[in-house]
Amino acid sequence: MLLGGVLVRLILVCTLTSNIDCGVPAISPVVTGYSRIVNGENAVPGSWPWQVSLQQTNGFHFCGGSLINENWVVTAAHCSVSSRHIVVIGEYNKCTADVKVQSIQVAKAITHPKWNPSTINNDITLVKLSSPVKFNPRVSPVCLAGAYDNFSAGKLCVTTGWGLTRSNAFGTPCILQQTSLPLLSNNQCQKYWGNKISDVMICAGASGASSCMGDSGGPLVCQQGNSWYLVGIVSWGSGSCSTKTPGVYGRVTEFRNWIDQTLANN
Repeated sequence: MLLGGVLVRLILVCTLTSNIDCGVPAISPVVTGYSRIVNGENAVPGSWPWQVSLQQTNGFHFCGGSLINENWVVTAAHCSVSSRHIVVIGEYNKCTADVKVQSIQVAKAITHPKWNPSTINNDITLVKLSSPVKFNPRVSPVCLAGAYDNFSAGKLCVTTGWGLTRSNAFGTPCILQQTSLPLLSNNQCQKYWGNKISDVMICAGASGASSCMGDSGGPLVCQQGNSWYLVGIVSWGSGSCSTKTPGVYGRVTEFRNWIDQTLANN
């Protein structure tokens, strides 16, 4: 079952970002060990300033995403984003009105040309905003992992989102949730998922925490030095959001060249 979430690390500077450091939250996140999105831990308000909520016009949250510069958001292809949707930036409690939240219409969504819904390969869409985001202490971009960056198995990274806190929950949580997860090698991940795991995927979890429905398209981020890098995009995993099996994320290092080329052309 498709889920959502992504993590990526980058040694390069954030692509096309104006006068602001990527991957450095003005408000520091606080993550306690193995908290979970399933039975989740509340994030510190504003501490994941690249996290966005993709919403229908009625305010229904259906996927997450990551702000990579003032004009673009990364999400999952399976979220099926279109110009009918709204990108909400600077959100924390999605159940309350906040005048500081920025809601921007989608100008266009560009899905990876090799996106395959059957294999869930290349599960990435770039979303262009109809107007630029205004950066502030609670809104800033994440860095993108570089094409040649290596994130080793066992490294602890973080995924965030408003996905279900249990698979049979009535609705998604109001407050942005976070959890730390260890990365797995693809060989380790294939012990759970077999040949479903390809080179354009990266796995994390199987550690007592899990992404779940509604987290799709959101970030899996790893810290390098003082900066956070988008390493993965929440893609798919256990239909019951089992915390004993790894979640699967789109591997940003494999998409980096396509991202750069697409942004340059649009």
